[in-house]
Amino acid sequence: MPMPRSIVAATIAVAVCLVLPAAARAVLPFHFGVFASGPLDGITDVPGVRVGQVTLVEGSNVRTGATGILPDADPWDDKVAAATLAFNGNGEMTGTHWINTSGYLEEPIVLTNTLNVGKVDDGVVDWVIEHHPQVGRTDDVPLPVVAECDDQLLNDIQLRAVTQGDVVRMLDAAKPGQFARGSVGAGTGMKAFGFKAGIGSASRVLPASLGGYRVGVLVNDNTGSSRDALTIVGVPVGERLKNQYQTIFPKHLSRASLHGRMASGSIIIVVATNAPLDSRELHAIALRAGLGMGRTGLTSDVGSGDLFIAFSTSEVFKRTGNFRIAPPVTPIVESDTVLNALYRATAEATQAAIYDALFEAKTMSGNRGITVFGLPDARVLRMLREARAIQ
Repeated sequence: MPMPRSIVAATIAVAVCLVLPAAARAVLPFHFGVFASGPLDGITDVPGVRVGQVTLVEGSNVRTGATGILPDADPWDDKVAAATLAFNGNGEMTGTHWINTSGYLEEPIVLTNTLNVGKVDDGVVDWVIEHHPQVGRTDDVPLPVVAECDDQLLNDIQLRAVTQGDVVRMLDAAKPGQFARGSVGAGTGMKAFGFKAGIGSASRVLPASLGGYRVGVLVNDNTGSSRDALTIVGVPVGERLKNQYQTIFPKHLSRASLHGRMASGSIIIVVATNAPLDSRELHAIALRAGLGMGRTGLTSDVGSGDLFIAFSTSEVFKRTGNFRIAPPVTPIVESDTVLNALYRATAEATQAAIYDALFEAKTMSGNRGITVFGLPDARVLRMLREARAIQ
């Protein structure tokens, strides 16, 4: 008999083989930058955005899942302006050609592991058909947006454990509000800078004088940059910890077993805003996510799949009938001052989301007996305070 599967959707956090357990946090335990965070300090601070997650933990070898981001309750009928960017293309985000051609997003964005892309794609199609039975018959067909990172270090990725049904249930359960971060959903088996990582999120809010717009970022951080590259708000944390908290390999394995994407890693960055921006402006927003990524010490290795998508919940392409779409009626932002503020907010929120993934994820053991340590957060916070980088 196969072992029963542990499926946790939406905002439920899962305790999974944590060697060093710690209390869960709602948000990153410090703030930095020019702009204030939203009340949730996450992508769901952008009105209308919903997040759902399925976390799969079975025995000693399954550490995986999926994370879904919906720009609104029904993206098929209420499409939103969007753009994608391949910062480094050794990875996959499906559906991007049509997004960049049409200028809009019409499906949920789902994150998962590399070998599960096909099953997750099928699940998204099932979900769209469930809500729009005319799809593929008297209506158009969806091109799902599924983005991957390789979690084979801690997960037996050949099992392709996420099923179509998991995806349907996850998307049905997606909702606004706070959600779990760290070793959950698509981030369950991920690592970064040699520490446990995964799902992270953050937000920034512009002042009323600049429109009061919100920018929210969600990342699935599985980057492989070397430990000593990690900086947190300018403090060389990775350099100070480079010989400590190293991944534990069983005797029959070694660091030499790290290869390909597992060595170089990847990051998926999703940027949401309620500022009315078109696809051209959103492409510029996606570029600024790369600046936030760079501030953490990431340089995007040859083997990295560093893929970004940005969307605006205020620029809606309304489906008025089968094959008929009404363009947005909200004027786009044209002020350079406001756009510059949105760029800065995007960089700040991306940087904070990557830190959030590190602070939220805890030590995990998984496939083949490998253990990846979580960031020693209390020690790191002490470093930041001693350097007067945070209060």
